Amino acid sequence: MTVIDPETQAGWVPEADEVVDEEEEMPLSLRLSIADTLTLGNATCGFMAVYFTTTGILIPHLTDSQETGMARNSAATAVILMLCAAVFDLFDGLVARKLRSSPMGAELDNLSDLISFGLAPAYFVLVYGMVADDAYQKVAAVGAVVVLLAVVLRLARFSCVTPTNGMFQGMPSPFGALTVVSIVLLELPFVATLLAILGTAWLMVSRVEYPKPRGRLAVAMLSWIVVSMGLLTAWAFDAPGGQLLLQTGCALQLVMGAVIPLFATARRVNNFRDNRREARAAQLP
Repeated sequence: MTVIDPETQAGWVPEADEVVDEEEEMPLSLRLSIADTLTLGNATCGFMAVYFTTTGILIPHLTDSQETGMARNSAATAVILMLCAAVFDLFDGLVARKLRSSPMGAELDNLSDLISFGLAPAYFVLVYGMVADDAYQKVAAVGAVVVLLAVVLRLARFSCVTPTNGMFQGMPSPFGALTVVSIVLLELPFVATLLAILGTAWLMVSRVEYPKPRGRLAVAMLSWIVVSMGLLTAWAFDAPGGQLLLQTGCALQLVMGAVIPLFATARRVNNFRDNRREARAAQLP
C-alpha cells in the first residue's frame, strides 16, 4: 500500500536498504572449506569412539555379558577411531596451508580436538575404572576429569599462544590422547596406570617442547599411526602374539612421549651454545 503525505501529496516508498533480499548469498564465514570437512571427520571419529566404548565395553559389563571378544573388538575399534581422528587432524592442517581455510577453521579444529582427544580418551579412562577388576571407579573418574581439563587448558593456551621455531609448548592433544589410551591398554596395576595418566596430563599443560609434525616428522607420525592400527587389529582378532605386539606398541608410545622432548631440549641447548660461540667470536679483535 502507498502512503500519501497530505501536505505534499507525494507517495512514500520504502528505501531499497529496508527491503530484505531473501536470496542473499551465504556469508563467506559460513562456507566450509575442504580443510573444515576433514576437521568434521575428526569430530565424527571422536564421537563414534565414545559410542563404541559405551555399547561394546560399558553396557556388556553392566549387563553381566560374558562376551570378552566383543569388548576387545570394541576397545580396538574405539582406539582405531581416535587414531583416524589424529589422521584427520594431521591432514586438515596440511590442506589448510596448501589451499585455504574458512574463518571458522580454527574454532572447528579446537572443538573437534576437544571431542576426539579430550572427551573420548577421558571417557575411555572412566569406563576402564568401571570394568577393570583392580580399579577404583571414583579415583578413575578423577583421573578422567584431569585428562579432560588438561586437554581443555591445552587447547585454550594453543589458541592464545603462537608456536615459535616449529615447536609446541606441552604435549599435543592427539599425542596425549593416544598416550593415555596406550597406558590403559597396557593393563598395568591400577596405581601405576593412574600415575602414568596424571603424568601425561601434566605433560599436556607443561612448557615441555614438542616438535610440530611437518615434513619427515609428519610422515613418521602417519606411519606410526598405520602401524598402531595394525597392532590393534591383530589384538582385536586374537592373532598369535597379538597381545604381545599390542603391549610392545603401547610401551613404545609411552617411550616416545618421554623421549621426544629430550631431543627438543638437546637441540635448544646446542643452539644456545652455538649462539654463545658466535657472540664470543664477534667480540674478538
